[in-house]
Amino acid sequence: MRMNKNTVLGYATLIMIIVGICLIALGAFRYHEVSGYGFAAVGIGFFAIAWVFNALKGRV
Repeated sequence: MRMNKNTVLGYATLIMIIVGICLIALGAFRYHEVSGYGFAAVGIGFFAIAWVFNALKGRV
């Protein structure tokens, strides 16, 4: 299997979505103080970057 730009962006998108879900879950279930809001905000940021990576597939 050969890795081209689109498969690399696809894998990066998938990894960032998984990390974003984990961060949001940490913020929701593990940390109930103010730090939970920070974890959730960073998780949403990971979703935003993954969205950009997904939009770049086929254009780069």
